[in-house]
Amino acid sequence: MMLARAAARPVAGARAAAFAASSALPRQTLPAVWARGMAKDNKSRFNAPKQSPSQKAAAEQQQQPKQPDAPPSPPPPPPPPSSAAETEAKSTTLQEQEPEEPIPDLSKLPDLTQGIPSTLEYERAGATDKSTIGDEAASEAEAGGAGSGGDGGGSGGRKRPKGELPASAYVSSSERKRKWWTYFALASAGLGAVGGTVYLGREWSEEELAKNPSVGNGWSLGLWWKRAVSRMTETVTYYQEPSFEKLLPDPDPSFERPYTLCISLEDMLIHSEWSREHGWRVAKRPGVDYFLHYLSQYYEIVLFTTVPWGTGEPLVRKLDPYRFIMWPLFREATKYKDGEIIKDLSYLNRDLSKVIIIDTEAKHVRAQPENAIILPKWKGNPKDKDLVDLVPFLEFIHTMQYDDVRKVLKSFEGKNIPVEFARREALARAEHQRRLGANKVKASGGGIGWLSSHLGLKPSNMSLMVTEGEENPTEAFAKGKMLQDIARERGMRNYLALEEEIRKNGEKWLKEEQELQEKMQKEAMKSMKSSMFSWFVKDEETSASSSTDSTSGPKTA
Repeated sequence: MMLARAAARPVAGARAAAFAASSALPRQTLPAVWARGMAKDNKSRFNAPKQSPSQKAAAEQQQQPKQPDAPPSPPPPPPPPSSAAETEAKSTTLQEQEPEEPIPDLSKLPDLTQGIPSTLEYERAGATDKSTIGDEAASEAEAGGAGSGGDGGGSGGRKRPKGELPASAYVSSSERKRKWWTYFALASAGLGAVGGTVYLGREWSEEELAKNPSVGNGWSLGLWWKRAVSRMTETVTYYQEPSFEKLLPDPDPSFERPYTLCISLEDMLIHSEWSREHGWRVAKRPGVDYFLHYLSQYYEIVLFTTVPWGTGEPLVRKLDPYRFIMWPLFREATKYKDGEIIKDLSYLNRDLSKVIIIDTEAKHVRAQPENAIILPKWKGNPKDKDLVDLVPFLEFIHTMQYDDVRKVLKSFEGKNIPVEFARREALARAEHQRRLGANKVKASGGGIGWLSSHLGLKPSNMSLMVTEGEENPTEAFAKGKMLQDIARERGMRNYLALEEEIRKNGEKWLKEEQELQEKMQKEAMKSMKSSMFSWFVKDEETSASSSTDSTSGPKTA
């Protein structure tokens, strides 16, 4: 037993050495050989044709081993161990004999970053049929080979590989619809422009020909184009000119106010501002009520503003509830020219020699700057007196009854009118007192003309009418008063009497006006309903009258 064990030891040592030598083969050769074997098995497995159930049964019978009649022969002895060099050479030979499969080119795959391409158009046209794609690919390959000398990459650009759709196939249906509608809109606009030009160039009517005598009728292209341009200019001018040719009605002869005073709204009578804390707030300028109430006895007051009617009308009704402002004119009454809003006084239907406009923007009155008084903008100062300081000057113009107020304003050009007028009046008063003391002022009132000439003005028809209860001008002059003092006393008495009437009957007037407005609104609504439903009302009345006639007939019988 011991001898057997001793004899087996050398054999076991030899087997271990052979196993160690075989395990020393390079590790990278084993996975390659194994992968190729697995690939072959998979290829044969998936590429094998499908068999029917009868064929599968026959194949299983063939694979069953036959029963051997004789005992099996002993297995052949294992081959002698080989060296590591021989094993590596064999694996290299197997790698050279096995053909390598081509690596697919992933750059030829379709670009899906812009979305999944639409193939509906090509499916309808049969472009996705295998035979069609194969024929197109073959023709493209031939063209590419001929153009590039067989290298497959011509200089004319990248060729579309087999099975890939053209770039137009990647355009979505919504994008195609959008392009179609774009082309349709452009074509419609072009046709509309041509048709509109042809229509605008039609011949003049008798009334249009009278307005445009320089462009006559005719069928030449030049006359056609001139008529089209003239009509287009008139259309644009319609939106740039004031809404009416006469912004004010014809003056009433019984109205005893020969002068018209236009005044702005924003930053003149009110000031509006916005803040995060309070939102929009509107402040009324100090002395606005006194200014409007006092001068309303001398002037026809017109509000002329660039604020639209929808915004300005509620402000005016709140600012002037008793309607001392006779005519409010808003943005719709202004003129638009060269990118600027202009208050054109020529549309007022008034004599411009009797019109004065007070504004804060010189560009708004650039059409008639000789009629304008420009004041600085009021920014909300509660102690402001610029507006009230103009009252004596405007009162003096009415008292002296000047034929042309533009000459009066010209004499104060470039100066602060309230300050300059106060300076001139003080000089005239001092001279008047000096002459009165020297008994050089006649009782007939010759000093009045001198006062006006000293102020640099020439009156035409001074207002010296004495009303009941007033002091005689001769007695007033003897006491050292000037004509302006008499007019101011008269104006103040009228103003105080007016304020007293407002205190007594103001609420009553407002209530009556509100009732009148409500009545007018009801009448307007009634007339609108009657015009809209006149068909139905007539039908109902006809049916009612017919039914009455049918019912009254048997009773009379």
